[in-house]
Amino acid sequence: MALMPKNVKHRKTMRGKLGGVTSRGAHLNFGDYGIQSLQGGWITAQQIESARIVARHFVGDMGRLFIRIFPHRNFTSRPAETRMGKGKGMPEKWIADIRPGMILFELQGVSEDIAREAFRRQAHKLPLKTKFVTKSSYANFRD
Repeated sequence: MALMPKNVKHRKTMRGKLGGVTSRGAHLNFGDYGIQSLQGGWITAQQIESARIVARHFVGDMGRLFIRIFPHRNFTSRPAETRMGKGKGMPEKWIADIRPGMILFELQGVSEDIAREAFRRQAHKLPLKTKFVTKSSYANFRD
């Protein structure tokens, strides 16, 4: 089941501009290891779910996985071969706005080798460049 909000204030949102480096959500809070975005962009609910499944499949019951992002915005599109006009398209999917430096997922209770491999597999499912970070040797993204 894909992630989506229970209710929203506006049914159709504008795309807007996404810029700058994140100031919130750039530090590990829950786990010992994490995956941090190096680019800004959008991640869909299906991509988040796919990354969650691949990490849980690799880690098994050993550790605990924390998902730090949630798709709050919808993404509308028009049907193919539709003429101009006739208003805005229907909501197609839910997306999360990602800025450079955001922690996307965290793992706790596993060794570093297992966490590194799980996040490497997750990175293949995500459309952004990412890096592996640890709580002990982790420098601020802006440094």
